[in-house]
Amino acid sequence: MWFRIFKKLNKKIKRNSNFDTIFINEKIKLHSNESAWVEESFICKTDEELSSTSQNYLGVGLPNSRFIFLLICLFVGTGLLFSRAAYLQVVKGDYYSDVSNDNRIRIYNIPAPRGIIYDRNGVELVKNIPSFAVYITPSDYWKNDENQKLIQGWLTKNGLEVDFMELEKVDSSRKEYFEPVVVFDGLDYEQAMRLRIESSDYPGVLIDVRAKREYLNKDNGLIESLSHILGYEGNISEKEYDKLRESGYLLNDNIGKIGIEKQYETELRGKYGKEQIEVNASGKAIKILAKQEVVKGDAVYLSIDLEMQAKLEQIIEEYLIKYNKRKAAAIVMDPNTGEILSMISYPGYDNNLFAGGIKNEDYSTLINDKDLPMFNRVISGEYPSGSVIKPVIASAALNEGIVSEHTSFLSAGGVRIGEWFYPDWQAGGHGITDVRKALAQSVNTYFYIVGGGYGQQEGLGANRIKEYCSRFGLSQQTGIDLPGERNGLLPDPEWKEKVKNEKWYIGDTYHYAIGQGDVLVTPLQVANYTSAFANGGTLYQTKLVDRIFDQDSDQEVETTSTVLNENMVDPYNIQVVRQGMRQAVTSGSGRLLNSLPVTAAGKTGTAQWGLDNDPHAWFTSFAPYDNPELVVTVLVEEGEEGSKISTWIANDFYNWYFRQYK
Repeated sequence: MWFRIFKKLNKKIKRNSNFDTIFINEKIKLHSNESAWVEESFICKTDEELSSTSQNYLGVGLPNSRFIFLLICLFVGTGLLFSRAAYLQVVKGDYYSDVSNDNRIRIYNIPAPRGIIYDRNGVELVKNIPSFAVYITPSDYWKNDENQKLIQGWLTKNGLEVDFMELEKVDSSRKEYFEPVVVFDGLDYEQAMRLRIESSDYPGVLIDVRAKREYLNKDNGLIESLSHILGYEGNISEKEYDKLRESGYLLNDNIGKIGIEKQYETELRGKYGKEQIEVNASGKAIKILAKQEVVKGDAVYLSIDLEMQAKLEQIIEEYLIKYNKRKAAAIVMDPNTGEILSMISYPGYDNNLFAGGIKNEDYSTLINDKDLPMFNRVISGEYPSGSVIKPVIASAALNEGIVSEHTSFLSAGGVRIGEWFYPDWQAGGHGITDVRKALAQSVNTYFYIVGGGYGQQEGLGANRIKEYCSRFGLSQQTGIDLPGERNGLLPDPEWKEKVKNEKWYIGDTYHYAIGQGDVLVTPLQVANYTSAFANGGTLYQTKLVDRIFDQDSDQEVETTSTVLNENMVDPYNIQVVRQGMRQAVTSGSGRLLNSLPVTAAGKTGTAQWGLDNDPHAWFTSFAPYDNPELVVTVLVEEGEEGSKISTWIANDFYNWYFRQYK
């Protein structure tokens, strides 16, 4: 319209320069309508209407106030758009970039192969075997109800009982929300392959391989007693994960629970790798964008000799069956280093039950077993020591000058204090007794006198007995590299007053001196102080690991022997005690060991622990006498006399070791 008007005006202007006359005479009539929009404010008029000067104008019918309001709206709207764009791209840019990457790019952790545990000669004690598992990524699973129903129906159809509560534990604000979670483990190969093919139709579902530990035991041709040494690994608990997640542990991780698996968790775990993967809308991998390689766990070589371990367990089992006994503990040590060569806590258990998660019925069977197969008697069992403590008492009496090596007392069957009688184990006593004979025949009367005194003869007293027992490592841990070691107990008058609210009597000291009463020791503590007598007076920290192969340096690192104490008593007094322990074999309660092809020394012990129970049977020993290679300590719970079953176990082991093994 505007074009036609101005075209006509332009023609008239060219013919006549008087624009006003031409405009008025022109037959084009215009009229302003202020209430209408711009294009509608001009309408045609007649010649008469155009003659009125009040109607003769050409203009825009938009008031200034509306025009200003329009401009303000335009500027405000544009400002809001730019502000929102800046907020999304600048302030929240990183956030939405991360969200986008989480939907498109995911970083998966690659667990490192766990380190293998070997015996001292390089025999494998554990393996990593593949196990097929079903994983579900929470972020994909929770996308919508339809997807959840689809996945649940598929898993149910395939007979898999899945606990989806594991997925509910993963909060959407945590990085684990985008990591696959194991919901079922233990698929067989054919089932895993079939499900892996089918899983492509189910967003967020992954069938993959994970490592599982397999421990050597009787079922696969070896021995069950390794369970207390190796321990086991299991699924990380929620509490453990919250504590260790900052150290790189994953929601699906397995972790050492007890034994060497727990003690050397850091070394065995290795260093995990990572994969940066691009995924499609269903969470399925499209391609690998970047990868960081794993570093497998270090190899751990124990000081345990598998052949010795197997033989000692076999001997113990045979004697327990023969005498209808059920529980025992035994240790074979190198007295010159503190290394444990064999360690038996009987009965044991199959730690493969725990690999990857134990069934409720299996766990219930184990914990309700009255023989406590999961209890490590060697390091955690606390027992009255009986007479195996007498070498420590004898060395203390010699060192304090209570007696000399030539001092003798008459053993006539016991000692009497007022109305109380403290007997020898042999009716009628043992006759004239010095320290060597007292050790060889385990003469109670001698130790009553040197421990608590009698008549004019001074005794050590409770406090000095405790002091010397502490020097030899009692009432404290030996430092073995296993979790769960106990301290034992050395009583004194203050302890009895505090715990029992009773006074300390002379009878308490007498009992203390022969290893009865409230004194408690672990089998490992007894083996360790026996080693100190064997090697001439050095108390070592016990250890189970001989060396570690470090994957980073590609080298073996040997563990060192640590001295806990030395020169506890005068070296000559150690030799006197050794001679008494030698006589225990040549003419005393350990005469059975005279049949060995080497010389040996030892000490029997019979520990009372209840009126209605058979006493515990102890025997601790070392051989060869002049250049000791082994310390063997045996405890049979309710085994009656130490010279009975425990001595036979040690004797058979020594015979095998020196006649066959070497």
